[in-house]
Amino acid sequence: MAKKMKLSDITNMFAGMDVEALEGVTIEGDIEIDLGGLGGGFDPMLAAALGQESAVLAQHFARLAGMFGYPVGIGAPAAPAVSPALAAPKLKDLIPAKFDVANIAEWATEIQEVPIGNTSADGGSRGKRVMLGGEKALPFYFDAPMPNRNQVTIDVFDMRIGLAKAVKENYDEVMDSPGEWAKKNVEKFNADMITIHLISTDPLIKDTPAKEAAKTVEEVLQAVDVPIAIGGSGNPQKDPEVLARAAEVSEGERCLLASASLNLDYAAIAEAALKYDHDVLSWTQLDMNAQKELNRKLMKQCNVPRDRIIMDPTTAALGYGLDYAYTNMERIRLAALMGDDELTFPMSSGTTNAWGARESWMVSSPLKEDSDWGPREYRGPIWEIVTGLSLAIAGNDLFMMMHPTSVAVLKQITQTLFGMIDTEQVDVANWIGAEV
Repeated sequence: MAKKMKLSDITNMFAGMDVEALEGVTIEGDIEIDLGGLGGGFDPMLAAALGQESAVLAQHFARLAGMFGYPVGIGAPAAPAVSPALAAPKLKDLIPAKFDVANIAEWATEIQEVPIGNTSADGGSRGKRVMLGGEKALPFYFDAPMPNRNQVTIDVFDMRIGLAKAVKENYDEVMDSPGEWAKKNVEKFNADMITIHLISTDPLIKDTPAKEAAKTVEEVLQAVDVPIAIGGSGNPQKDPEVLARAAEVSEGERCLLASASLNLDYAAIAEAALKYDHDVLSWTQLDMNAQKELNRKLMKQCNVPRDRIIMDPTTAALGYGLDYAYTNMERIRLAALMGDDELTFPMSSGTTNAWGARESWMVSSPLKEDSDWGPREYRGPIWEIVTGLSLAIAGNDLFMMMHPTSVAVLKQITQTLFGMIDTEQVDVANWIGAEV
């Protein structure tokens, strides 16, 4: 069988031998043109491709002729001109594609259902109980309905704090009264829950004693009858004491203690939750392995039942931070659906972190060459909405929010997707031309 050689192999054979010309040499054989990858049919694009291949062959033959001492007057352009047919292909037909909706076999594990709030039937005084979790698929997957809708809890602070102007103008008259603040959130802004942040307990702010902070928790519980979450100041030395005292005065109400983390005495918070009938928010910082570790310690070391754990994997609200937060939550939810029992818990998002991004509240960009950011009265709420909706798609169940417009829009969209709000049917198969 004859050996196959490429024309380039012949030229390479004499490379570095300083050969000026060959005499009395005859080359015999057939020429085989490899058109692999060009596909079938003889259309203008194929013709152009053949033309370019022929031009390359002509250059090889010209070089060989020159080596054999026979000058050939063929130019050797460094790069063949691109054929107009290749440069501007005409679109004829879209590649046929079909999206089949079906249950994913690997998603065999259900997310744990966790209630927050005890009604009188449960031994508490809340007017309703909210339920999180229970999903068997990613959110809003219409062949695997979510058993429980997303919930929104609106923030209240135990002291007047600095807020973005667009937020503050909604709360200015109630910021000196946590009870009135909570009541406004429920009655006017339709909050599902209230989160009371006891930030004045921070030793670097007011160092309010835990006993005094607990009175604020009682005030909020008296003002509203929705379930509440109780947050500390973020001080790892003070928070366990503050949350334990708050848990004691709200015994039997099944509040959400926010939060237990690996950098504080999580065992003390877990002990208070079990002793006084509350849930625990398991908070980690954008690290799925740390989330698994903390959940494992809460369950194995502290004996917290599975139906009392909610995760907060942290919300970053700008640029690749939001991308990272989304990816982290999605990975957690997918791992849980596929059976990782250290992650099969509902998730909570500090969506108000959107207001920590300067782009949400500054009047304009500090860079002169930057583009116009638009009016901040709209920009900030939109920033909070986009943050919440992004994480809703990743599987988040509970949103801690601030701006009333952001709350209203997020609830409208998520409850529409959930099926609570009727809308005109959209032909999803015709997604290019669909109007929403």
